[in-house]
Amino acid sequence: MTDSQIEITADLVRDLLREQHPDLAGLEIREVAGGWSNQLWRVADELAVRMPRTEGAPDMQRTERRWLPILAPRLPLPVPRPVRIGEPSARFPELWTVMTWVPGEPLDYAAISRGGHAADTLADFLKALHVEAPADAPPGSDRGHHPKECSDAFERYFQAVVPADIAGRVRAVWDDAVAAPERQGPPVWVHGDLHPANVVVSDGTLSGVIDFGALFAGDPAWDLAAAWVLLPAGFASRFFDAYARADEATIRRARGLAVLKSLFLMLMGQNGDRGLPGGKPTWGPAGRAALDRVLSGV
Repeated sequence: MTDSQIEITADLVRDLLREQHPDLAGLEIREVAGGWSNQLWRVADELAVRMPRTEGAPDMQRTERRWLPILAPRLPLPVPRPVRIGEPSARFPELWTVMTWVPGEPLDYAAISRGGHAADTLADFLKALHVEAPADAPPGSDRGHHPKECSDAFERYFQAVVPADIAGRVRAVWDDAVAAPERQGPPVWVHGDLHPANVVVSDGTLSGVIDFGALFAGDPAWDLAAAWVLLPAGFASRFFDAYARADEATIRRARGLAVLKSLFLMLMGQNGDRGLPGGKPTWGPAGRAALDRVLSGV
């Protein structure tokens, strides 16, 4: 159900396409597992319909519609691009979007076996993304702040999921990030939500990045946390060498944010449905593995 309590089904998606994009209505439509703010329906092999199912999802889609056509051409990995606009109607009261499909397996259902290649690929992608953002770029909301502004969230996650035997080490990483200097310089484009469900893998390496709804202008440390959240153990150093733009303070903030993201994934793995169907059982193990990588320092 959406917040408006309308059940999103294949028949509804087909009816909306028939009304607004009839040339797509005859194609095969099938639901894609996963999704959080948006429910995803694949249309044939090359397209997908993103249907909002939370209050904030329409604004996230507006962000993708506005900025992905500008950013996508200069990014070195495939990302979804909006190709058709779905308007609110009597059948469905929210906007919706037809996007290009990015092939590959989400990382929370797959694994990276070519760690060096993935580290270099991620670094190249983020170097291309992390350029100075224009004045009208969206600001960070709950994401994008210095770790010290996220301490309430950290404490909630910490109390909910951190085992006693590693609690001191987890808190030490977080406290170091909180103590790190704030970023200097103009805000850059930041994906903002890099975790295993928002990247795809092919042939053992990263092959695409999806879900840019949290895109904002701010501190790249929020994306650099992916060195531990996405990459296998032992490849964070290679990633930062290839990225070559992160000073010590940025890496300290990134490590703390990797802890924050890991704890969130662990929490969602425990009780992640929050009213949405299916929960997130794959997120818990991914989060714990990421936390272990942060604590190991590699």
